[in-house]
Amino acid sequence: MNRRDFLKTAGLGVAATALGACSSPAPAGQETSASNLPDLDWQMATSWTTGLGVLFGGAQRFTERVAELTNGKFKITARAGGELAKATEVLDVVSSGAVQIGHTASYYYIGKSWVLGFGSSMPFGFTASQQNAWLYNGGGLEALQKFYKEKYNLIQFPAGNTGAQMGGWFRKEIATVADLQGLKMRIPGLGGQVMSALGVQVQNLPGGEIFQALQTGAIDSAEWVGPYDDEILGLNKAAEYYGYPGWWEPGTTLEVQVNLAEWEKLPAQYQAAIRIAAAESNLLTLSEYEAVNGEALERLVAGGTKLMRYSDEIMEAARQKAFEIYEAKAAEDPEFKAIYEPWLAFRARIQEWNYSNEFGMVSFLKKTR
Repeated sequence: MNRRDFLKTAGLGVAATALGACSSPAPAGQETSASNLPDLDWQMATSWTTGLGVLFGGAQRFTERVAELTNGKFKITARAGGELAKATEVLDVVSSGAVQIGHTASYYYIGKSWVLGFGSSMPFGFTASQQNAWLYNGGGLEALQKFYKEKYNLIQFPAGNTGAQMGGWFRKEIATVADLQGLKMRIPGLGGQVMSALGVQVQNLPGGEIFQALQTGAIDSAEWVGPYDDEILGLNKAAEYYGYPGWWEPGTTLEVQVNLAEWEKLPAQYQAAIRIAAAESNLLTLSEYEAVNGEALERLVAGGTKLMRYSDEIMEAARQKAFEIYEAKAAEDPEFKAIYEPWLAFRARIQEWNYSNEFGMVSFLKKTR
């Protein structure tokens, strides 16, 4: 059975758990007979260049699945970052209604609210499976959808995960916290906040600008995603050292964002199609990344890339700073605190469970290689 046949027969079942865990029923969509379903043609703003096959491909997979589930009557066209909006302004154009739908990462917008970090990835937070557990079964998606609705006039759904990311490219070796002082690094989101607290001069550049900035020395370091995407951008040709682990993005969620007014106009069947397509894309994007990153890392190392593990000194300093920042933010920002405190409690429970099962097995297998 090929992939498309599998999705046709199993797609509804695969997505059922995710749909059941989504926070609220379809808002105002009305049941409509198949013959009366409208023909819709939406444009989707994304944060990705077309060359990034998994990221932009994930957005395309989502749009294709929506069309498939609606017999071609609901068409969405994914557009590269910069076509409908700058890569870091997708939320803005969807929120305003200038574009009906977007595909992006919420941590690009923490300048608006740090709450948006939870929808994507928090430093020293969740792995991909833990993030999904929190979103679908731990109240995370419900809390975030309420926040998005009230603050940004949109509804969002998890629609991809990169898995644990790498820790960035460096033009020189980094071994201690002192080595970070004054380093110019492209790193967005709350990871950037932590790096800034450790003395890094943080830059926030779109993916398409990273290579040139790193190659010319405008920045000293840059993180993007992982081996597959970083190789596509050619970052290994601009820096020699490849850091790990990416403690600021242990399981980064991508999301589909829909303008709330447009969402509420949709028939219930089209709302369901968006939910199902997003849930499938969430699963399949992670699976694809897990499959291609290992091969890409082998190529990079064979080509001269030097792997550089973050020292325990750097890791512990970053962890302490991260939670100092969280606690300080929670003390001053009630919206952040309302999500942070249950997030923290869920983190403690699920990490204790995973230490016993998954992490214990991985640790043993590493020793037996």
